[in-house]
Amino acid sequence: MNFDLTNEQEALRQRVRDFAEQEVKPVARQNDEDQHFDVGLTLKMAELGLLGMTVPKEYGGQGLDNLSYIIAVEELARVDGSTAATIAADNSLGIGPIKDYGTEEQKRKYLPQLCKDRLWGFGLTEEDAGSDSRGTKTTAQYDGTLWHLNGSKIFITNSATPITLGTTVQAVSGEKDGKPEFTALLVENKKEGYTQTPMHDKMMWRASNTGKLVFNDVRLSDDCILGKPGEGSHIMLATLDSGRLSIAAMGLGCAQGAYEMALAYSKKRVQFGKPVCKFQAVAFKLADMAVKIEAARNLLYHACWLKDQHRPFGKGAAMAKLYCSEVAAEVCDNAVQVMGGHGLLKEFDMERFYRDQRILQIGEGTSEILRLVISRAIGC
Repeated sequence: MNFDLTNEQEALRQRVRDFAEQEVKPVARQNDEDQHFDVGLTLKMAELGLLGMTVPKEYGGQGLDNLSYIIAVEELARVDGSTAATIAADNSLGIGPIKDYGTEEQKRKYLPQLCKDRLWGFGLTEEDAGSDSRGTKTTAQYDGTLWHLNGSKIFITNSATPITLGTTVQAVSGEKDGKPEFTALLVENKKEGYTQTPMHDKMMWRASNTGKLVFNDVRLSDDCILGKPGEGSHIMLATLDSGRLSIAAMGLGCAQGAYEMALAYSKKRVQFGKPVCKFQAVAFKLADMAVKIEAARNLLYHACWLKDQHRPFGKGAAMAKLYCSEVAAEVCDNAVQVMGGHGLLKEFDMERFYRDQRILQIGEGTSEILRLVISRAIGC
């Protein structure tokens, strides 16, 4: 086994870390306070090559491996969850299905734009269809010439920004053997009858874009079908397997950033005549954080290695997402404890990290659903 990153991966980590420290960190707190999706910052990330990271160069992407992409998300999340969420959702959920299942014409049409300066959403969740992805109520009816899309989606990241090009939408397109059949459709934001409304007042990722989508007889031609009619559920669920790697990376980065803040604070904060890190109660908390972060990183990087080796990685992705998200929760909680009252003030980034980590145990598969996925994978 070789645990060394390549020179290219190390260089990428440093570039993204420098960008996060110099460009993201100075505006993250205010963007969070204002609930401001920062288009300018997103376009700077595009210039850095963070859109379409695993897309082949022939379509305008960077042609990188999955581990390199995950390292980039990790480094952004170390500084700001909202910014990391924009990149994670766009690469894994937005671009991923088009790259993996699109026709040549669809790839040529959309990928160059999405790798340059546009975003794409992933329309799966509805009011009554979350963990139960097959509870979709949005319908796509075919009249022999066009598809008529009706329904709504909720909590869709990157779907309602000024630079969003469109969203992949799962809809019920028919019935087979008494069960609903699902189809994935590529829906551009400019389509008549399609509206996108940003959702505000979130506890977490306040500077990322979350949209509520409504489809009122949106008419789509056959070239808007992703994959084949009836393959929608397979496409969407397979996409979530890849997406779990990026959410795991967000958990890892969040934990790393919180740990570093708590460690630095513990060395400066003096009580009873010495830095609080010299007290065993605090030192042991920090030691446990370091151990769990290291374990999380190895679990996640191994899952990425499996995917890059074209091996089955679904179980590994579920394990990494489950563990990294729960490590983020534990580390952030203990980091607040180390920082005491200062960890609860908005002027300290720890308060934002504590809020941002909470979504990680919910998005792209709750911890409960992931345990179900893993239990089935081990034969239960």
